[in-house]
Amino acid sequence: MIARVLCFALLVFAAVPSRWASPPVALALGVAFGVVVAHPYAGAARRASRTLLQVSVVALGFGMNLEQVLRVGRSGFVYTLGGIAFALTMGTVLGRVLGVRGKTAFLVSVGTAICGGSAIAAVGPAVEASDDEMSVSIGTVFVLNAVGLLVFPPLGHLLALREPQFGLWAALAIHDTSSVVGAGAKYGPVALTVATTVKLARALWIVPLTLASAAVHARRTGHAKKSAIKWPWFILFFLGAAVVSTYAKPLAPVFPWLSAAGRAGLTVTLFLIGTGMSRESLRQVGARPLVHGVSLWIVVASVSLALVRARWAAIP
Repeated sequence: MIARVLCFALLVFAAVPSRWASPPVALALGVAFGVVVAHPYAGAARRASRTLLQVSVVALGFGMNLEQVLRVGRSGFVYTLGGIAFALTMGTVLGRVLGVRGKTAFLVSVGTAICGGSAIAAVGPAVEASDDEMSVSIGTVFVLNAVGLLVFPPLGHLLALREPQFGLWAALAIHDTSSVVGAGAKYGPVALTVATTVKLARALWIVPLTLASAAVHARRTGHAKKSAIKWPWFILFFLGAAVVSTYAKPLAPVFPWLSAAGRAGLTVTLFLIGTGMSRESLRQVGARPLVHGVSLWIVVASVSLALVRARWAAIP
């Protein structure tokens, strides 16, 4: 009973806009709740967080200009493609050096390269990863994803990054879409636009990477694993919202409300995601996969930061 009341109270706190209910605070409260208390609605929270994240991202599109979104998307394409290739290569090398099992190392690399748990959930079945390999990979990425949301905004201010620079860095170096968007929202409106657009462009690479992984696995093992690919259709709705926001001028008074609802939904999403962490999930991760994930993340974040801070890498 106490756990249910506390969960509801924290959920209301995250949902009601205030100076205290920021995305990092919501995630931290969710993690604290998940680690300390036995979650009374764990399954429902997981399902709700996936749907609410997609709805919130679409709502945020009503606060963005299509021309700016397309310009940022074109500017970030090269960095996205290069970042994915670099993360997968470095992840393979580090996995071998640290003695992490092949599929676990690959899945952690995929989660780092594209969009965290969503990418792992899509690619894992295609390469016939076991339940243990899936849970360890997702747990590793989840821990780092939470740290990224909490650490990146202060680091960005410490490094005196401009909003476009921070948005690009967050999109390239933080794992899950939820934390990328949350970090961008915490940093500023321009950072939010850049972070969201570039991250969603990265998310689209789930489909070709899943197909390529399945093809390579079939060639190595002699049999293909058929699995349904979850296409990220919500990205098209995000672009549609940006189109409406840019050209449907008579509806302009409504857009700030929709965008604000998206930010509130994102805060609730991060709380729900945070509650998914438990003492058991932390024990499952283990030392080697976590060291592998941290090492890969540091390398990717450092290289991304160097590119972003370079004069030629600045987004106009």
